Amino acid sequence: MAKRTVSLLLLLLMVYGVLLLMVYGVCLPASTQVCRLLGQPALPLISVERDINIGAIFSLHKSAILQNHNFTFKPEETTCGSLNLREFKFLQTLIFAIEEINNSTQLLPGVSLGYKIHDSCGSIPKAIFSGMALMNGYEETLSDTSCFRPPAVHAIVGESNSSPTIALASVVGPFSLPVISHFATCACLSNRKRYRSFFRTIPSDYYQSRALAKLFKYFGWTWVGTVRSRSDYGNNGIAAFEEAAKKEGICIEYAEAVFRTDSEEQFLKTLEVVKKGTARVVLAFMAFGDFVILLKVIAQHNITGIQWVGSESWITSRNLAETKEYSFLSGAVGFAIANAQIVGLHEFLMNVHPDQAPKNKLLKEFWETIFLCSFGNSSISDCTGSERLAEMRNEYIDVSEQRIEHKVYTAVYAVAHSLHNMLKDFESFTNSSKGDHPTPQKVLEYMNDVSFNVKTGEKVFFDASGDPVARYDLVNWQPAEDGSLQFKNVGLYDSSLPSEKHLKVNQEHVLWAGNSGQLPVSVCSESCPPGTRKAVQKGRPVCCYDCIPCAEGEISNGTDSSDCFPCDLEYWSNESKDRCVLKVVEFLSYTEIMGIVLCILSFSGVLLTAIVSSLFYLHKETPIVRANNSELSFLLLFSLTLCFLCSLTFIGRPTEWSCMLRHTAFGVTFVLCISCVLGKTIVVLMAFRATFPGSNVMRWFGPLQQRLSVVFLTLIQVIICVLWLTISPPFPYKNMSYYREKIILECNLGSAVGFWAVLGYTGLLSISCFVLAFLARKLPDNFNEAKLITFSMLIFCAVWLTFIPAYVSSPGKFTVAVQIFAILASSFGLLLCIFAQKCYIILLKPAKNTKKKIMGKS
Repeated sequence: MAKRTVSLLLLLLMVYGVLLLMVYGVCLPASTQVCRLLGQPALPLISVERDINIGAIFSLHKSAILQNHNFTFKPEETTCGSLNLREFKFLQTLIFAIEEINNSTQLLPGVSLGYKIHDSCGSIPKAIFSGMALMNGYEETLSDTSCFRPPAVHAIVGESNSSPTIALASVVGPFSLPVISHFATCACLSNRKRYRSFFRTIPSDYYQSRALAKLFKYFGWTWVGTVRSRSDYGNNGIAAFEEAAKKEGICIEYAEAVFRTDSEEQFLKTLEVVKKGTARVVLAFMAFGDFVILLKVIAQHNITGIQWVGSESWITSRNLAETKEYSFLSGAVGFAIANAQIVGLHEFLMNVHPDQAPKNKLLKEFWETIFLCSFGNSSISDCTGSERLAEMRNEYIDVSEQRIEHKVYTAVYAVAHSLHNMLKDFESFTNSSKGDHPTPQKVLEYMNDVSFNVKTGEKVFFDASGDPVARYDLVNWQPAEDGSLQFKNVGLYDSSLPSEKHLKVNQEHVLWAGNSGQLPVSVCSESCPPGTRKAVQKGRPVCCYDCIPCAEGEISNGTDSSDCFPCDLEYWSNESKDRCVLKVVEFLSYTEIMGIVLCILSFSGVLLTAIVSSLFYLHKETPIVRANNSELSFLLLFSLTLCFLCSLTFIGRPTEWSCMLRHTAFGVTFVLCISCVLGKTIVVLMAFRATFPGSNVMRWFGPLQQRLSVVFLTLIQVIICVLWLTISPPFPYKNMSYYREKIILECNLGSAVGFWAVLGYTGLLSISCFVLAFLARKLPDNFNEAKLITFSMLIFCAVWLTFIPAYVSSPGKFTVAVQIFAILASSFGLLLCIFAQKCYIILLKPAKNTKKKIMGKS
């Protein structure tokens, strides 16, 4: 919109010029080729011509009284009103810098600089008119050779506002006349294709907007309001801020725009939006003239409690800070151009007096404005000229803040150094460049490469866009003893540093709105604590959200996390969901109750087996022990002891050796045990067959054959285990799939075929033993051991048949517990079923422990 406005104004100006020339310009006969201007020439307000002249355009008056031209009479000169003391100080700073350069023997020796200073009155048309006058001159009569003369100036310093500067740079840019501004900050001016000859000594709003976004992020202000000037400065500045704020996760609740010419209703409407908004921090990206009007409206309605953040255009204004009606601005923060002190400037400003140039109306107007007097006949007191500036206190006198004045000073020195470098090169190549002379095009060429240090120590150079390095002071408005507000530096921003070091803030020195030391909070939703994530509320900006707790196994370890992150496989979220902790490793431990109980049962079995063994050993010569094949009985008791002990290998943290031992020990000991029971069963059958006349079957199954059969049957299991351990042995394994929140440390079988082969072979022997014992259960004997074996093997098989589904379905350490229980149950079953009755007879019924009773004889 701003670009279209400028283009339209340029077009209107061109049409106006053509019509003006047609109406008021009288062309003389063609032989002379001379035109005479009948309109008003654009004369400089102050002019001192010397060897090389520099042009300057300032808004020395706050307003221009624009006239409507109907082209029926000669237009009068545009009049301006209300002297701007700030701009007048800029003008004096420029003159001071030029005089300082002329008095220097190091810079431009032998060359004196002059100046032509125009007043734009803050008007875009007058800025364009002044720029064209500085290019073409302002002679009343022009000849056909006028276009071939050197331009009136070699560079232009100005303007102070962005919109007039955009128009000025657009007009003079095609003619390669350098324009260097001290206060035009619009980021749009960095477009080198459109403004090819533009430079500035003040940073672009592009950097200020990014710095403001970083500042808001630093203080945690994610919900803010903005008020801007409806001009190139405000529109482009807020547009750049919105782009940077979006990247920083900052949301804008409202964006209001006003201009100094708006009606009071428009300002009241903007104020109502600010009052109703929930954002407690407001960014005022406004030109000084626009902001003053808004402040007057705010002061009238007594609006307080807002944390103001300002742009550099007003954040260091003494006029605002010293106006007590604006005390609600206390605590305001914003970025300002780095402050500097120009040596000698204060004395120069104090020496300004109308007597220096009696014909200069501007100096008289300045004196009248400062002392509220008049040099002519009027109702107010007359000016005597003896008034003292040092006794006054106003914006012109105050030199504590020379931020923008230093940029004017730097702009003049940038032109001077460019001229110095150019003239130095001309002298070096006098022979080859005899006809060379300073031109704006040459100045522009050297301006692109200029680099120098000013007296304040700052290094000045321009990048490819004509911009300097962006350095800002972070300014905080704090109350002074006299009730006014003072500026205190509480941080800085330097774009030349690495990105993470751009912004530095001394937060402990900041005073906030309402003279509070408490950092204001301006958020749409309260921060989500660690352990939660943000869920954007439907239809609202991303800064408005609900806090959702993280799911199990996920964490967020920072505030305002947009998502929860899953923990690694071996980790799990803690109770508050803000940290990943190692998962609980689950295995059957000796220290837990279940492990202790199983250990007690295992040692009880070993103890009981040892008691039975001792009892059998002490009564080994009795008929009941001898009749039941004492050798196999002792071997069976030994194998049962091993069975009870092998259950201990299943308890404790699985290791590579324990995993291999537990399964192989289980397989071998149980096969040894079943082999002994099978041998006893076969002995019973053979003994019955031996009672038949002429039968000698017992010689084929004597003690030697019994030992060999046990060894052979056990050896088969040993071979199966060796093959299993060789091909694919069991190994420790962290099972993370059964439970999400904990790790089951178990033994992986390695080869499932090997495991089921071991278990299957044990089951085959058990079933064989059960069948044989079942067949021998009704053999005619008073003490038939086959019945006891049948019953023991029935229990054994029942235990292991129920073990399989329980083993498969049991989780974690309960899988191991089921296997241990099956081992202990089957071992106790064999021990009690086979040996309990015999021990009962030995201990309590010794009368039955005779050969006659065993043989069934009275």
